[in-house]
Amino acid sequence: MLELQFDDLVAAPPVVLVVEDDPGLRTLLMRTLRENGFHVLSAGSGPEMLRCLEGAHVDMILLDVMLPGANGFDLCRAVRQTSAVPIIIVSARGDEADRLVGLELGADDYVPKPFSAKELIARIRATLRRTRGQVGPAARPTRAQIAFAGWIVDPAARELVSPEGVSVELSGAEFDLLLALLSHPQRVIGRERLLELSRARLADASDRSIDVLVSRLRRKLSGAGDGNAIIRTVRGVGYMLAHPVKRV
Repeated sequence: MLELQFDDLVAAPPVVLVVEDDPGLRTLLMRTLRENGFHVLSAGSGPEMLRCLEGAHVDMILLDVMLPGANGFDLCRAVRQTSAVPIIIVSARGDEADRLVGLELGADDYVPKPFSAKELIARIRATLRRTRGQVGPAARPTRAQIAFAGWIVDPAARELVSPEGVSVELSGAEFDLLLALLSHPQRVIGRERLLELSRARLADASDRSIDVLVSRLRRKLSGAGDGNAIIRTVRGVGYMLAHPVKRV
């Protein structure tokens, strides 16, 4: 814990891009983030967001859904085609269907409006910890490389390499889920327990957020085989990494 606090002090402040078309809310979000130690960029539309991403380093995107022109879902999809930058969708559209769409498109978290400033800051920091390689003890089986079904995982570098030697890009939430499964190979893990292990606090444990994450991870693992054979569903219970794991 002391090491993490020291790193937080000496590291450059994270850069958060706020994409929100409401000027008042955008100003409020920017002020809140600055008061909590973040460097903030802002955009009021999709084209402005894309220009910011082209011209500056960004550690996190706070993305509204209801934007002029391309909506937040379209923008999330576009960003995910070229980048794994963490995305938290912040939207008044907070029903389960919209949350699942956002997660399916690659968002790392989904915060419905209205929200508390404290919760939003906590979610931003949790997502940044994941994407900067600071995973919890339960989700970190080892700092050595890990092999399963021909795949290689480097937890320290947060890298997944296919049996063909190709690096596969995962979002922070997807990588944490994979580490959670690797930490309990060939054992069934319930959905709520997976939420705890992977720290995928995307919504209440009663919703289908973990199912969406599993589906996304399976698709990426299926690039060199059958993702369903690697991560098996145990109906009514949870999921299991079906292959043995070894250090390499």
